[in-house]
This record gives sequence, structure tokens and C-alpha cells, in this order.
Amino acid sequence: MNWEEFRHWGRRAADWAADYHAGLRKRPVRAQVAPGAVLAALPDAPPESAEAMQAIFEDFEQTIMPGMTHWQHPRFFAYFPANAAPVSVLAEYFVSAIAAQCMLWQTSPAATELETRVCDWMRQAVGLPGGFTGVIQDSASSATLCAVLTMRERALAWQGNQAGLSGQPRLRVYCSAEVHTSIDRAIWIAGLGEDNLIRIPTQGPNRAMDVEALRAAIAADRAAGHLPAGIIACTGGTSAGASDDIAAVMDLAEAEGLYTHVDAAWAGSAMICPEFRTLWAGVERADSVVLNPHKWLGAQFDCTTHFLRAPEDLVRTLAIQPEYLKTHGADGIVNYSEWSVPLGRRFRALKLWFLIRAHGLEGLREMIRNHVTWAQALAARLETTDGFEITTPPMLSLFTFRHSPADTPDLDAHNQALLNRINADGRIYLTQTRIDGALVIRFQAGAFTATAEDVAMAYEVITELAGAAPRA
Repeated sequence: MNWEEFRHWGRRAADWAADYHAGLRKRPVRAQVAPGAVLAALPDAPPESAEAMQAIFEDFEQTIMPGMTHWQHPRFFAYFPANAAPVSVLAEYFVSAIAAQCMLWQTSPAATELETRVCDWMRQAVGLPGGFTGVIQDSASSATLCAVLTMRERALAWQGNQAGLSGQPRLRVYCSAEVHTSIDRAIWIAGLGEDNLIRIPTQGPNRAMDVEALRAAIAADRAAGHLPAGIIACTGGTSAGASDDIAAVMDLAEAEGLYTHVDAAWAGSAMICPEFRTLWAGVERADSVVLNPHKWLGAQFDCTTHFLRAPEDLVRTLAIQPEYLKTHGADGIVNYSEWSVPLGRRFRALKLWFLIRAHGLEGLREMIRNHVTWAQALAARLETTDGFEITTPPMLSLFTFRHSPADTPDLDAHNQALLNRINADGRIYLTQTRIDGALVIRFQAGAFTATAEDVAMAYEVITELAGAAPRA
């Protein structure tokens, strides 16, 4: 394909994308194919000769699309959203066309300086104080890895990268059982080992880390000759929205001299609404905070904002400057490749800039407030329907429930079967989780184009397939 052919196919792609989104409600949310069906439809060997674009496009529609789960569907209520607002998609189109590698200031000055500006816009939007500086990572997993590496290096007096972990005291990191599994992976990759990630019990309606149990665990580790390195707290945990008492965690961390990272990957976006900031009160005292605009705000994946109180600690942990990566003759520049694990960097700031300008913070706030209101209304309806119980109350737009009809011997199997019927039906998409060992069904409203009617349909589908009716 040359650029003249691209002109034609670019227009066709834009038309296809607009038609695709306009027709999403007519499609089943989750892919309805059997395992291996797409693979079997693909040729075993690559083509030796060039193929016509028309043929490639037809195969895309006929073979690939039936096997896609539609994450942009307005009735996608599973996991957390991975929204892609139209203006964000358009920005990504420009990013792909420019195809810049934005690892250094000199390799794309505008990309670096726009990242600096939009990160500060996001800092202001979620109410973090001016002492924080931001960087865009690919995902919260990478930001958490950066935080764990930094807490490791700081605990080892900045000798871990040079000397390794052999012969060092066992480093300990603390979190609750409600944190995302990306924390486990960060611990693995940082070389600390799963046994040194200490799970603290939770308590209360927010399923928050028990700070007194945390205090006892730190004291026991010090007495055993281990080296506490940091605490990872969460706001809006993936399973049921668990939110730690951030202020209490910070009090303890400051007294113990420990590095703190707050994982607010999903719920952090809601902090653009001042009324929700009680969920992370005390966050301004954290060393590191992560939230994902590519979840709830509509920035196309991937786009994670990572805020740091002392970015020089992160740079000291990660920066390597061979001669070929130095920028001579320019003082005071930022090279964001020194703030992240990968050297290569995409121009992620552009879509966030387009998004914030095109919707404004008020437009984004309205969307999030609607999702919270609609999810709370759905939970209230289910709670008054025979056979249903709300197992965890709404945390923003996330809650869990369980169908518990009388005389059902195995409620876990019953709820898994109900969930399977719901997802096979295709009108909505939900997932399961476990709460205190029991299998429950999880609902989260967050699709960029969802309406009150879409959420109301979730009630109709759930109750219809459960054979339930409202209580008299």
C-alpha cells in the first residue's frame, strides 16, 4: 500500500468505525465463538505474494470480527471499561500516522512538553497538590512496578541495581488481599519474591486494610531481621471496589519511614468529581499514585498517569544515560524514558490532550456521576427482587450480588450457571469474583456511551434469566 491507496482505505476505515459504533447495540457483547474457531479459519502459512487490500478487509470482517468481544459496547458491564472516546481514537490515528518514538526530548520535543502539561492538567483535575509531578506510563502494572523498584532501591540505600539482592536482608512489602494481581507481578519482577508480599487482613464495609494488623506485621518483620520497604494501598480494588483508609496508612508509613504507592487505577478517574475524594483522603501524602484515564475517562488504551512526590527517586532508580541517549546543548530538559521501564515511548499525551479539550472536565464529570447513579439504582432494584442479595454495596459504580433462591444446594454452581446464561444471551456482559470465599456476580457501569436504559436492561436480563420477580 502506498500513501495514495492509504487515502482511500483511510476513508473506508473511518466510515467502518463510525458504522461499527453506531451498530454496537445490535451485537452480542461477548464473542460467541468456540475456542479455536478463529485459529482454524486462518491459513497455516503466511502468503508468499502480496494480497489485495479488499481481500484482507473482507477476511477482517468475516473471520476476525465475529471473534471479538466488544469492549466499547454500551452494555459492557464486565471487568473495568477500556473506553475509547471518538476524539481519542482520532488522536491515536494522528499518532499512528506520525509514528514518532518519543523516548527523549530531542526525539520529539512537543511530545515531551505536551506530556508535562497534560499530566499537570490531570493532577489538577483529581485534586492532587502541586508537589506532585506526573508521567504517562503504558498501564498501572508498569507504574506499580516502577513504585516497587523505587521502594526496593530506597530501602537498600540505592545499592540494589548495582549489588543485587544476594546477601541483603529480606525486603518486605505490605498490601491487602484486595489489591490487583499486578502487585504480585511487580514483586516477582523486582526480585523480591511472593513470600515477601505480606497480605494484611481487611475490615469494615470498605474492605480496608486493618492498620493495626499492618503495624503488627511491620514490627514482627523488624524483630525477625527483615527490612520493610513499602506499603501498597488501594482505592477501588478490582474485585469489589475495596478502598483502604489512606490517611491511616500514611500515618503509619511516615512513622515507619516506608515508601507508599496508591493504586487507584480505576477509581482514580472518579476523583475529578470532588464529592468522591473522601475515598482517598490522605492521598496527598503518598509517594506514588497511579490512575488510568484509559479506563473510565475515555482515553484509548494505553494511557496511565503516574504521579510522584519525588520523581528524582524514580529517575535515580531507572535512568541509564549512555552517550547515544544524551542531549547536548539543552539544559533542564526531561527525558521521560528515564521515568519508565521501557526505553521506547509512544506519543500517549496527544489523546489525553484531545480528550480533555473536546469534553471538558464537566462533560467527563457528568458521565462518571451518571454511571454511579445508575449502578446504585440497579443495586437497589436487585435488592428488592426475590432471591437476590447485594453482597458488597456500590463502591462508585461497582457492586456485587448473588442469586440465592431457597433450597439451592450449591449456590456457587448456581450463580456460575446464571452468569454463563447471561453472557451466552449476549445482551449484556458480566463477570464473577469471590467475596469471603463465595462466588458472586460483579457489575460495573463505565462504558463511555452507556445510557440509563442500558443499565436498566441489565436488570431485565438478570432477573429474566434467573426467573426472578420483584418482591410484592
